[in-house]
Amino acid sequence: MFIDALALAEGFAQGASTPDLAFEATLARARQAPAAFISLTETRGRREAAAASARWAAGQPLSPLDGVPIAWKDLFDLAGTVTTAGAAARSGLAPANQDATLVTQLTRAGLVNVGKTNLSELAYSGLGLNPHFGTPVNPLYREPARIPGGSSSGSAIAVAAGVVPLAMGTDTAGSIRIPAALNGLVGYRSSRRRYAATGVFPLARSLDALGPLARSVRDVICVDTLLGGGVKDQPLSLGGLRLRFDPNVLGDSRIQPAVRDNLLAALQRLASAGAVIEERPVHTVHASLHLIETRGWLGSAEAFALHQSLLDSPAADQLDPRVRKRLERARHFPASEQIGLYQAARDLRQQMADELDGALLITPTVGHVAPLLAPLEADEELFVQTNLATLRLTMPGSLLDMPGVALPSGVNAEGLATSLLLSAPSGHDAVLLRAALAIEPLVRSA
Repeated sequence: MFIDALALAEGFAQGASTPDLAFEATLARARQAPAAFISLTETRGRREAAAASARWAAGQPLSPLDGVPIAWKDLFDLAGTVTTAGAAARSGLAPANQDATLVTQLTRAGLVNVGKTNLSELAYSGLGLNPHFGTPVNPLYREPARIPGGSSSGSAIAVAAGVVPLAMGTDTAGSIRIPAALNGLVGYRSSRRRYAATGVFPLARSLDALGPLARSVRDVICVDTLLGGGVKDQPLSLGGLRLRFDPNVLGDSRIQPAVRDNLLAALQRLASAGAVIEERPVHTVHASLHLIETRGWLGSAEAFALHQSLLDSPAADQLDPRVRKRLERARHFPASEQIGLYQAARDLRQQMADELDGALLITPTVGHVAPLLAPLEADEELFVQTNLATLRLTMPGSLLDMPGVALPSGVNAEGLATSLLLSAPSGHDAVLLRAALAIEPLVRSA
């Protein structure tokens, strides 16, 4: 059983281990985790771990996570490394001159940088396949291999495989929450403006959000605090905590039985513990789903605009054909429609806050468990349909800039993870995180 980041640091405080020993073990595991990492920062990490060991020996840690190894999705700049965004076409770029702002902040708190993790090319898929750097798979589901979820695939697998207790990801349509869900992890998509995005390669600037993948909510809250979030590390009282649940979401035939049953069982436990479960339709969820299905995904237009010069160059031939085709579909997306979608998203964001009226929203994170990898590599149409199905329940939260915490809710008969998503209106991250801390033990209960 892998421990979380705070438990690892507690071992440093007690003298049971040291950051330099932990880093060497981390490096060894990273080298044995196929396709999880695109690059390792061995020299830098070794230097940082040695400094952290000295601080713990002197009783002067920089933070509760001083010396804890952390990995970064390869959209974050780490000085001296190339930010590939999972694309072979970017591999020849010059290394970054400086760290992304979040890297700087957590390095100053003493966390030890291990390297850059793999992802869907250009972060443009919810499945996590990458033909250039390989597709990482969860070692618990290796025979036969299951998809890791994307786009933060390597970050999720690095945590799920016990390489690191923490990894940072990005989330434009579900790219933290989905891989967390499919691998039995905690994943936090922050409100878009909560963290500084300087030094992070974008996909769709109006939708991109950042956050950690971890083994516990308490780790997520600790990272958030170090990044300036200021959340109290005390859970909200379950007594009277209002949780809105839309039975029509679970009634959809695309929700697998284990996902539905595990969520309903969690709700029963929460109700027994004093939470108020409000079971009625959430109209804004359905309005958002309808908007996305009928008028298109706002992020696709922004992603095309960002990558048009690449698509119009000979280097486009180096792109994953599946990613290239998805980008090209937005080439003729009308500007008037894009502007209309911005306005519709703003209206729906306010509508969601009004409709929830202080309650938190509970839905499945993904409607299914991790699909098999091989059929998706072989069948392009299956890839497209599975990608849409995988992203379906996280896209509304992204459109409405809802912070969300994916929590493991159990497993199916084959031992594959299911997940529950707790979401709040934009900007209500502090309440969301404290509520997630409160409900986590009951959601995880078997």
